[in-house]
Formats: sequence, structure tokens, C-alpha cells
Amino acid sequence: MNVAVPPPKENMGQPVARLEARSKVTGEARYSADFPLNNLAHGVLVTSAIAAGSIKSLDLEAARAVPGVIEIFTQENVKGLKDPKFGQGNSSSVQPFNGPKIWHDEQMLALVVANTHEAAEDAAYRLRASYDETKPSATFDSPGSQTLDAVGNTESHKEDPKLGDVEAALATAPVKIDVKYSTPTQHHNPIELFSTTASWQDDKLTIYEPSQFVYGYKNGVAEQLGVDPANVRVVSPLIGGAFGSKGPMTPRTAVVAYAARALNRPIRCVVSRMQGFTTATYRAETRHHIRMGATPDGRIVAYSHEGWEVTSRPDNYVVGGTETTSLVYAYGAVGTRVQIVKADRNTPGYMRSPPETPYMYALESAMDEMAAALKMDPVEFRRVNDTQKEPIKGRPYTSRSLMTCYDQAAEAFGWKKRNPAVGSMRDGDWLIGMGCSTAIYPTNIGPAAVRVRLSPKGEVRIETAAHEIGTGIRTVAGQMAAEPLGLDMKMVTVETGDTDFPPAPVAGGSNSTASVCSAVLVASNRIRDRLFRAAVTSNDGPLAGRNPGDLGMKGGMIVAADGASVKLADLFGQMGSGVIEEYVEHTPEGMPPESMAKLYSGQSSFKRGSQGDKIRFAFGAEFVEVRIHSRTREIRIPRIVGAFAGGRIMNPRTARSQLMGGMIWGIGAGLLEATEIDPRAARYVNRDLAEYMVAVNADVNQLEVILVPEEDHEVNEAGVKGVGELGNVGTPAAIQAAVFHATGKRIRDLPIRLDDLLNV
Repeated sequence: MNVAVPPPKENMGQPVARLEARSKVTGEARYSADFPLNNLAHGVLVTSAIAAGSIKSLDLEAARAVPGVIEIFTQENVKGLKDPKFGQGNSSSVQPFNGPKIWHDEQMLALVVANTHEAAEDAAYRLRASYDETKPSATFDSPGSQTLDAVGNTESHKEDPKLGDVEAALATAPVKIDVKYSTPTQHHNPIELFSTTASWQDDKLTIYEPSQFVYGYKNGVAEQLGVDPANVRVVSPLIGGAFGSKGPMTPRTAVVAYAARALNRPIRCVVSRMQGFTTATYRAETRHHIRMGATPDGRIVAYSHEGWEVTSRPDNYVVGGTETTSLVYAYGAVGTRVQIVKADRNTPGYMRSPPETPYMYALESAMDEMAAALKMDPVEFRRVNDTQKEPIKGRPYTSRSLMTCYDQAAEAFGWKKRNPAVGSMRDGDWLIGMGCSTAIYPTNIGPAAVRVRLSPKGEVRIETAAHEIGTGIRTVAGQMAAEPLGLDMKMVTVETGDTDFPPAPVAGGSNSTASVCSAVLVASNRIRDRLFRAAVTSNDGPLAGRNPGDLGMKGGMIVAADGASVKLADLFGQMGSGVIEEYVEHTPEGMPPESMAKLYSGQSSFKRGSQGDKIRFAFGAEFVEVRIHSRTREIRIPRIVGAFAGGRIMNPRTARSQLMGGMIWGIGAGLLEATEIDPRAARYVNRDLAEYMVAVNADVNQLEVILVPEEDHEVNEAGVKGVGELGNVGTPAAIQAAVFHATGKRIRDLPIRLDDLLNV
């Protein structure tokens, strides 16, 4: 096997190729904006040129004069749409077509509908708006911004974790650091643009839209339109990039559906890349203040972490990553506080590993700074403070392989060859630095339902409204059924992303594999058990009278240990069945009994890894080498190694792909990605892929992913912890540490760029 197809280790499935791979590379795959519809009209959004104030008037005359324009929808002729409820699968509580107020830059003002996209775009360009403008607040420290405690003002952040007297512990600590960090606004730039296609057939609405939660969209749009959710179908079979941006529904969806009903004609609205920066969500910028105290032997006695996050005026979105950072090491005393800063911005949202990425960047950077203050190896410093119980309540981890990850990654990286002296390693004109960091992500799981059907020919069909966002859920779900049923993957079909299928939770939080595969496993085992019972209770079959526990399945046959067997087709004939089907609704242990009903109604909920008598997290360790040119200060990353333990790895090929992608994203976060904001106008400046920098092939040289075997029977039925969010958590801090090792300068504000190092 080659590096892209890593051989499975202990407790790992086979590296099966993705079920949808061929259709994707041949162009056969159909994404949401690809579905052909008769008499399709095209919509283009018009967005505001100010960030705060109100609409004074809209001049539509020139726009209406464009040939092919059918209608222009504005606050004047859109009536009866309900405001969405923020926090229930909606990106914002604002329905901008319901009034003149401007909450943020590039807010949706109008939807121009025409016979062609070109005509709609031309008309949108000609529409003129006049405003009553007020001075906006752009970000931290902007006049007029408002700072609130997250506790008491947000739904998700219910407490600031604390333990003991952190101030007293800091005051008496022999070694201490007091440091501040920041992370910028970052925007999703999925290759597949945001889009909505709405089509009505009588009172039945079908929406084609890239969605990480089709049941949330189904119920959310029904509520805004005032229709029965049973009459709404949402279809999203494949998604061309999401990472959180297509999780919450934006107000666009209901507006396009409203317009399609008003015109009695299907409408497709594809959002431009520039508009995607303001009509979808993004990663909020954050600030952090960390104080840490330790004894000379490296034991942490105090950890204080304060965080500040920008959110919008109408919605109190919170990142709140101290829930994780407060549990990572054996700290002694702990004190945390999270605050949100309300400004005139569109509401932030989820972006891969939403809380962990910015908060772990601050923590892990501080860990490297403390190791330097102690004159201690950064890996050993983490080993000294490793723990099998979280420090706040003393709950044990179900499994924690952090130091195993460090040991394997350090060996592969060659950490022992590192000279710890700052600025001591060179290669000609290049300064060499090496850094490391911990990756961590909670093992989340939610309720999920599946339908699994087995035919006499041994063909399996799995239906679930889970979402194929590129992570390989179709493939691993198929594997989970194929293994207990003893079938080749060629016999398995998996259908996803349609509200005609049983519901599944939002595709985020590394929960999909655990949630869906647990349900598939239950359904497959039930099918197998039904077959075994039929085989042993047959009057004259070759397995009659046997113990069902002694049977197995392989190659379309029920087999016993002594070789006796019966073909599936024959057994189906004996049973008088044309097909065996199991519909399973799986609710994880410890979740409220109404969780499944809430999922049907579009409310996705998790049992988070930080909850319960035992806590469940996936871990990793990342090592980075940076090279900085001594004269030009150009920064390069020639090598990065990551080792990750995520419970049962269903498919090493797809797991490696996810972790590799996360590490590459981490390189972008560490060195490149930042949305620039005009502080005077509260407007994003670099709203395209020409100026919003992301990592490309030239930025990635040697990248190694190590899958660390780990067995954990307490996380869920499938034994899966999840890896999708894990890979990028540690990368930025490892880069920051490596830059310091190379230059002696701490760059605490991301991204780290050439101009930060000019005076070194």
C-alpha cells in the first residue's frame, strides 16, 4: 500500500476507496446547484454598501428595465416571513427582508429574479439604494462596541470552569508567565459556492441546497414560511466543502423559496464568492489573556485563561473554548472567563473545530512559553503535566493516548536532533526552528436514524439523512454494515443528504461517524440476528438446531464453524421474504429520551465529550519544522508530522485524508489566513480568493500522518472518537513555537507573516 492508503493497524477497518470517488472525479457527481429543473429562473442577491443604519429608499427603475427581469423582491413586497430563531439551526435571528434596519455590511437587501443569471446579475448591479447611515463598530476596542459575559448571555456557555484559588496560586508560583494572544477573523471559502434552488409543486416545496443539516433546513424554512414541515423536502446529496459554513441556514433560503412560490416557478440563487463573506458565517476573531504558574520541576500550579470574542449586535454567538482547555492538563488551580464583544458585524458561526482552534492556540503557545521559562523540553513539560483525570471535577478519561501520540510523532519527526538553544539551527541562509503542540477534540455523538435493507442477492442499501461533506461518511457507514453482514463493499449502496431519509445530526463536531455508524451497526446486527434465527429454526436446513451464537456471515452465506452453510437466497426463500429491512432510531446512552423527536423537528443535539461521569476526547501531537530566510524573512514549512488517536479508525484512508487536510488548514491559519477589516466602515476588505490567502501546494512539502491504534469501548457502540475536527487544532501553536525557536521572537498574534519578523 502507498502512503495515501495506509495499512490498517490494530482496531482499524480497511482503507476502502470512497464509494462516491469515481462519480466525483468523472464529473458524474451532482451537487445542489446541478439539478436540472424545467423553466428555471435565476436569482441574484443585492447587498448593502453600509454596515449600520437603515434603508432610506431603493431605486428599482433601472434594474427593472433590464430585458429578462421577472421580479425584484425587497422589504416592500416580501410579506409574512417570520424571523428565524438564532441557535436553532439558523445563522442569525435577522430576516433582512422584514424591515429597513442594516445590521452589518453587505446585508441582503433584494433578490433580483430573471430568466438568465446574466440578466439578473446586470439588474442587481443597476439597483440603487440610499441609506440613513450611522457610525459602525467594527471590532474589539471600537467605539460603541459592547462587552458582555458569555455566562448569562448565551445559551451554550453556561459556566466558566474554575478550581481553587487561582490568584493565590499564581501569587506564590516560583515560575510564572503572563501573556496575550489573538486570532483573526477567518472565512470559509468552499469551492462549491453557497446556493439555494427552490421548486414548488402545488403546496409541496423541494429545496436543493448544500447543507450540513437537511432536517434543520426543512423545519427552519417551514417555520419562516408558515407551512407544514411535512410538505418540505431538502436535498443535499454531496457537498463541495463546508467545514461549518453550511451548517446553520441563512435567511436566503426562505427568501428564495418565497419568491419561487410567488412566481410559481423554480428559482436558483448562487451566491457570489464576495457575498459569501457576509451572507454566511465565519470564524470570530478572539483575544486571550493567559497567566500560568509552575514549580521549578515543571508542575503547573495555576492556570488562568480569559477570552474575548467578537459577535454581532442581534445574536450572542459564543465560541467558548475554555470548556476544553480547562480539562487538558493537571493544572492545580484554574480560573477562566469568556466575554463576547458585540459589534456591527454579521453573526459568526462554526468553523472546523470552532472552540478548540483559537483557545488551544493560546493554551499551547503558553505551554511552549512556560517550557522555555523553565528551560525544559516542551514534550517533557507536557509529560509532567499529563493526567488520566481532568482537573476540575476529577472525572477520568475513557482513554487518553496523548503521550503515545507525542512519542510516535517525536520519533518520526526526529525531535531528539533538535538543538534546544534558540537560533542555534541553520542551513545556509535559512534559520531552522522546531515546535510541537497538542491537538484535542471532544468525542461527540448524537441521535441518528437509519434504514438498512438486505436483498437475497446480498445487496445492502443504507438510507440516512447524514451528510457527505467530503469526510467519507458514505464509505464508513457502508463498511459498518458490510463487516457484520460479511459482504464485499461492492454490494453496498449508501444514500445520504435527503429529508426523505431517516434523520441524522448536523455534520459537524466530529460526530457523524460515531452517530451514524452506531445506528448502522445496530440495524445490521438485527438483520444478522434475524437471519441466524431463521437458519437455526428451519425444519430441514443445514444449520437447523444450531446455536445462533456459533454462526457467521461471509460472501452471501450463513456459515458455521464446521463449514456447514446456507446461501442467503435459499434462506430468504425459506423465510418467504423478498427483502429484510431494519429501521433503527439510535439515541446515545445518557441523552434525554426526547432527543430523537427533537432531531425530527430539526433540532440537533450532542452528548458532548466533556459531559458525563467519564469524559471522552480524541488526542494528537503535531510537530513542525519552519525555515526562515535570514535576510528576506520568508517563512517556509518543509516538514510537519502529526500522530493522532481517535478510537476505532473505521477507514485509515479517509481518516488520513481528513487529518492531512486539517493540518494543511492549520498551516494556513498559522501563516496566511485573515479577513482584513476596515475599522472605519466595519467592512471586509479581502473578499475573494485573490486576496484571502489560503494554503496551496507550494506551502506544503512533507506531511506525515500517523494513526495511533486505540481501543475505547466506552465512547459509543462503534468505538469511534472522530478525527474530522482534530487535525488542525495543534498546528498554529506548533508553528508559533517553531518560529520562536528559529528567531527568538514570540509572534503571539495570528497569522505570522514576513513583516512580523523584519526586525529580528
